[in-house]
Amino acid sequence: MNSNDWAAMGVAIVTLLVAFMTGIRHLVKYYLSELKDDGNGGHNLVGRVERIESRVDEIYSLLISRVK
Repeated sequence: MNSNDWAAMGVAIVTLLVAFMTGIRHLVKYYLSELKDDGNGGHNLVGRVERIESRVDEIYSLLISRVK
């Protein structure tokens, strides 16, 4: 292999590494955006969990009121 072949191999490896790292970065940003509170009524995981918790609390209240 001459120097041009080694340079091409190096460029190919660097290109693949950059593509892989870009994909990982995209996935991390996507999942972190799902976990943070966006403040617009629960269109992410935090908002959904809060809505479910409030509904469960309402169900508990209804069940307790029927038992008495």
